[in-house]
Amino acid sequence: MARRCQVTGKGPLVGYNVSHAHNKTKKRQLPNLRVVRVTLEDGTRKKIKVAASTLRTMKKKANEATVA
Repeated sequence: MARRCQVTGKGPLVGYNVSHAHNKTKKRQLPNLRVVRVTLEDGTRKKIKVAASTLRTMKKKANEATVA
């Protein structure tokens, strides 16, 4: 299964490790994925992979909705 956020579609990025001598080697920067259980409209529960940054945003939006 792909290392991709199922909510936002955020996936791996490609970059370089650069040494002090300026040698470059390729590296992959993977998203910080967490497995979260979500309750769907029909009452069933499903596990989805969500990026940690997306979880923070979802929690922030939920708090704003309860305050307003």
